[in-house]
Amino acid sequence: MPVEGPIPQAVLTIVAAATVFSVMFTLGLDIVVGEMRWVLARPGKLARALFAVIVGVPAAALVIARAFDFERWVQIGIVLMAVSPGAPIALRRSLDAGGSHRFAPVLQILLALLAIASMPLWIAALNHVYAGNADISPWQVARQVFFAQLLPLCLGMGCRAAWPERARRWAASLARLARLLLVVLTLLALIDVWQVVFDAGPRVALAIAVLTVAALALGHALGGPDPGTRTAVAISSALRNPGLALLVATINGAAPAATRTVLTYLVVAALTVAPYAIWHQRFSGRRSRRAQ
Repeated sequence: MPVEGPIPQAVLTIVAAATVFSVMFTLGLDIVVGEMRWVLARPGKLARALFAVIVGVPAAALVIARAFDFERWVQIGIVLMAVSPGAPIALRRSLDAGGSHRFAPVLQILLALLAIASMPLWIAALNHVYAGNADISPWQVARQVFFAQLLPLCLGMGCRAAWPERARRWAASLARLARLLLVVLTLLALIDVWQVVFDAGPRVALAIAVLTVAALALGHALGGPDPGTRTAVAISSALRNPGLALLVATINGAAPAATRTVLTYLVVAALTVAPYAIWHQRFSGRRSRRAQ
């Protein structure tokens, strides 16, 4: 059951779709396909990153949600977000914070693809933990991942490959448009969900902040010694995919408390990640100046 806010759902849906499409398409314009070989030649880095995002964070969520002793639907909302990898905005946040331009896009694509299998498996496991009967098919996850992430990203990459000069000219203007839409979406989302976050209560917000810090620490540790890789893995671990979490909640008729917790997670995680991203962005800038 969706939680209604003051902003009409149709408006939020349209702005969110336009924002995610423009962000992913613009990112695709910046990706050089040949650079992906560097990442694929380092399977150990990818394996550690995928473990952090797909296994480590959900496991931490189960421990933290139970340690706070929340009621069942709040725990389910927290864990639903934790098992939903590949937030579309994570790639933009990662690159802006100094994440590796070779590693971060490959990680994002793999997380989107692996979610097709990992989400149904995690939902089946959670049925045993919470005595539920929820489910989601790989096809439902694949459709959401394809239209929200892979399609615009691949279109951008295709334009870069077909018209490299035009793509470079388009990139700056489209990046400004994408950032403007992201600001608009953020403002609308805050207006729409601030009451929801307030109603969730400080203990829920604290638990989500603790989990997000744990996810950042895990991703930072498993990201390896390279600062760009560390940043990419940490932010990808901390920012989860609300689209997938809400898809599961809607399909299975979750209680409003679960949906409210998912929306609270979205806001609290974004606020918790911001200082880490700003710190790494400044660190990356200092490193670049020293290299010059």
